[in-house]
Amino acid sequence: MTKNVERKPAASPEKKKNIFPSCKIMNTTGENPTIIIGAGPAGLATAGRLREAGEDFIVLEKSQQVGYMWHCHYDRLCLHTVKQLSHLPGLEFPEAYPTYVTRAQLCDYFTEYARHFNIKPIFGIDITSIQPASLHKWSVTDSKGQNWRSNNVVICTGLNRVPNVPNWNNQDSFMGTIEHSRTYKNADKYRMKKVLVVGMGNTGAEIALDLAEQKVDVSISVRSAVNIIPRDINGRPTQLTGKQLEKLPFGLGDWLGNQIRRLVVGDLSKYGLETKKISPLQQLKETGMTPVIDLGTVKEIKKGTIKILPEIKTFADDAISFSDGTSHAFDAVILATGYHANLADFIADIEPIMDRYQLPNTASPGGHLGGLHFVGFDNYKLGGLLGTIFTDSLTVCNSISDGPVITRT
Repeated sequence: MTKNVERKPAASPEKKKNIFPSCKIMNTTGENPTIIIGAGPAGLATAGRLREAGEDFIVLEKSQQVGYMWHCHYDRLCLHTVKQLSHLPGLEFPEAYPTYVTRAQLCDYFTEYARHFNIKPIFGIDITSIQPASLHKWSVTDSKGQNWRSNNVVICTGLNRVPNVPNWNNQDSFMGTIEHSRTYKNADKYRMKKVLVVGMGNTGAEIALDLAEQKVDVSISVRSAVNIIPRDINGRPTQLTGKQLEKLPFGLGDWLGNQIRRLVVGDLSKYGLETKKISPLQQLKETGMTPVIDLGTVKEIKKGTIKILPEIKTFADDAISFSDGTSHAFDAVILATGYHANLADFIADIEPIMDRYQLPNTASPGGHLGGLHFVGFDNYKLGGLLGTIFTDSLTVCNSISDGPVITRT
């Protein structure tokens, strides 16, 4: 992975300063030498840094608003990372925001960030192809046939671009509803129904909790072992504790983290949940999969208000069969089965820099992909995705050099 610049601690709220680590200042033509694709947090962070560096850019965004995906997420969602380590470069969260920023607050913050740095995306631009035009020059084409050329293109389309929708035997015969978690908002339309959530990552665990708290009959289908850690222990964010443990030598941090997890979460095998053999930190670093940050789901599982079922085998008209031989009736299924970035769909010859999870293994690869940059895909670090966006946007900003004027045809 690309070595990122170490992130400096954010200024205290009392000082109300915007700390912006310096980017390399570059000569520019003054006419948009960089194309940024995507106006989510990664695109905004990159644009903010380039603006501060005096570098021109354009931002192309498929939707009609900045931070679009955050507007689409379910109502109760909030960050699982603390606010002092989750803001974008150059603008801290308002002092009045809570430790864990809500979805609605984050959407407001993204809008303010764009205003603060005078970031004005071109909306409604769906990129269909990025092809080399000549040495270190790139041609970006959208669905309308419009074309831009630039030396530098920053891909900020995100990990959650395309929903992962599995297909099971006889699924089409199911008389209930099936939807991906991307469209889930709240429990209102599920009242008086039996609901199966498929997948127990953070999204599945929290949607199940949301349903259980509204007295919906809910189960989770869990295919494999999971790592679960509490968001807070005795009022202290686990993220901050984890950062301290990570610095300990000889694997001591991993060992202590496991002991804390066993003490606070406990053995959930009797409820149908097995614990992964590797530690939560190992899981994150090796697979990019964040451990389940528990906000109350474990309590509901222990109470029996959230039931755990094994892997789905097949569907029937009004029931679903599972790998343990049991069958249960459900009215609705919510697929918390994740997403794909699917970068190869629109970027030529990207395979050499893709890891086994089909994500870029570096922010600025160089070589035959020189001039292409990637922000918002490094999910392998403890600080959360917003933390790696903070550092990777700096890496990319420092690697961008002067290019030709962007031409639009």
